[in-house]
Amino acid sequence: MEANTITSMPRIGDKAPDFEAVTTTGKLKFSDYNKGSWVILFSHPADFTPVCTTEMSGFAKEKEFFANHNTKLMGLSIDSIHAHIAWVNAVHEKTGVLFEFPIIADIDMSISKLYGMLQPGESETAAVRAVFIIDPEGKVRLIMYYPLNVGRNMAEIKRTLLALQTSDEHKVAMPLDWEPGKKVIIPAPKTIEALAERKASKLEMVDWYLAKKTL
Repeated sequence: MEANTITSMPRIGDKAPDFEAVTTTGKLKFSDYNKGSWVILFSHPADFTPVCTTEMSGFAKEKEFFANHNTKLMGLSIDSIHAHIAWVNAVHEKTGVLFEFPIIADIDMSISKLYGMLQPGESETAAVRAVFIIDPEGKVRLIMYYPLNVGRNMAEIKRTLLALQTSDEHKVAMPLDWEPGKKVIIPAPKTIEALAERKASKLEMVDWYLAKKTL
C-alpha cells in the first residue's frame, strides 16, 4: 500500500490526497477511481462489529441511488483484506446484503492518518466514522465525523450530496433543512445595479440579501 506523505488532514476545498490501496475489489489508485465521478470515502472502526455492519449495509442498499447520481463509494478500516472478505461474506450469507463497493485494507493505518481518521482521544488503533464527499475534480467538498458509538445518518449523507450537486449545477445556495424540491437561495447582489435588478425581480425576497426561488 502506498500513500503520499501529507501529514495534515485534508480540509474542505483541498485536493483529496491521492493513494494506492489494496481493497476488496483489487488494488486501486484513488485518483483513477475518482476520475469523472463523485466519491464518498468513509471509514469504520472495525469489521465484524454491530454498528459498522448496519452502516455498511446502509451504503450497500443505496447503491442504485449513488449510481444514479454519479457517485462511487469507498470504505476503509484498519483491518486486513482477509478480515474484510470474511466480513463481506458473512453479512451476505446472514442478510443477503452484499458490499460491492471497494473496502480499503488499511492495516498499516497510512490512509487513516492521511485523512485524519485516527483521533487519539477516541482511539489510536481504530478509525472514527469519517465521511468525505469528493467531487469529480478531486476536491474535498464536505467532511463529517462521528464517534465510534454513534452511527451515521444515511438520509443526511444523501441530502448533502444532492445539495452539493444542485448548488454546482445551478450556482445557488441551500437554506436550512433544504431537500430536493424546496426553494434555493440566490447569491446576494454585489453591485448597486444588481441590487436594483434584484428589487425589480419576481424572486421571493425576505430582504435584498436573502432571496429564494424554486428551481
